[in-house]
Amino acid sequence: MTYKHIFQTSIKGLSTNRSRSFLTILGIVIGITAIMLVVSLGAGAQSLILGQVQGLGTNTIAVIPGREPTSPSDVSSLFGDSLKQKDIVALQNKSNVPYLKSIMPTVIGSDTASYNSNTYQTSIFGATELIAEIFDLHPSEGRFFQREDVISSADVVVIGSEVATHLFDNEDPLGQKIKIKGRNFKVVAVLPPTGGGSLFNFDSMALMPYTTAQTYLLGIKYFNRIIMQSLTDAQVESTAEDVKLTLRESHNITDPTKDDFTVQTQQDLANRLTTITSALTYFLAAVASIALFVGGVGIMNIMLVSVTERTREIGLRKALGATDRDILSQFLLEAVLLTAIGGVIGIILGSSLAFIISLILSKVLSVDWQYVFPWSGAILGLVVSALIGLIFGGYPAKQAASKSPIEALRYE
Repeated sequence: MTYKHIFQTSIKGLSTNRSRSFLTILGIVIGITAIMLVVSLGAGAQSLILGQVQGLGTNTIAVIPGREPTSPSDVSSLFGDSLKQKDIVALQNKSNVPYLKSIMPTVIGSDTASYNSNTYQTSIFGATELIAEIFDLHPSEGRFFQREDVISSADVVVIGSEVATHLFDNEDPLGQKIKIKGRNFKVVAVLPPTGGGSLFNFDSMALMPYTTAQTYLLGIKYFNRIIMQSLTDAQVESTAEDVKLTLRESHNITDPTKDDFTVQTQQDLANRLTTITSALTYFLAAVASIALFVGGVGIMNIMLVSVTERTREIGLRKALGATDRDILSQFLLEAVLLTAIGGVIGIILGSSLAFIISLILSKVLSVDWQYVFPWSGAILGLVVSALIGLIFGGYPAKQAASKSPIEALRYE
């Protein structure tokens, strides 16, 4: 038999029982659809996160208290009070960090804000006047606090859109005073909605001078993070190294392994986030691929049933001259065709669902969630589908090929 004849015979055999063929490949379709969906949405989430990280500028450097975690369980290293005012003074010294453009200490907390009878649990973000430039924030009303407000620990606050909505309803917040931890703060600006699309959710935040937050709300004398910018992108790495050396000197650290701080560039953060999101995506894809194994078992069972039902056909074909290899090739090709068709349907269905979900997420979350067609997932899906057909279709095909033509023709 020619390969063309074997192919035609396989197609005829599959089309004879279309309902059974469809039900047989259902597990493959579900598995490939799930893989395509997970990989596509994972790539979209990764693109969104990296976009937000890079939105801070490629020349941005962050210092976090606590040493860099050495293992997933080393969470204690992420917390600390090692960053103090003396570190800011040392970093601002041009002889220590010559390519430093700007530096902004920040503190973070949360408390309840109230206005008249309305209350709202808000995040407190204390910073300097540079926050507007670094995070590219433009108030829809009013103006940001100034350097003088930071120096004098002024009771001024910039509120996010959600804070304004919950506290003021339809009233104009500008110039009004809200109460946080029993202290009155004058609203000097209101931020437009960001929809959670920023690295920080400024919609639910109350931004104020870090000196005010430290003194009156948080009661601390350290910083949760120090954000800096180098003069140019090319000087980021050298600036980050200067920051490390300066902080080690400030903290009297001679052994780099004993650092009580972590310095991160935007590229470092982007690389780590890429690694994390990729690992999570592939893990979920591996979980989803279990359906492929289940589908493979289903194909093997159905093919064994098919071989039994077509015993007389096998005997007749062998009596007419078909070899064991011809029978083996026919049934193996039927299994591969089944899984390949399931793979194609799964790719189309998975990519379509991913596109629809991406549009929904963009609208609901008001973020720039990009649809990404996972070419690697599609190619992998087709290859895996074909391999499943070969692996799980091999045994039934071998059973069919080993049948004796005389016994097969006697089969009732």
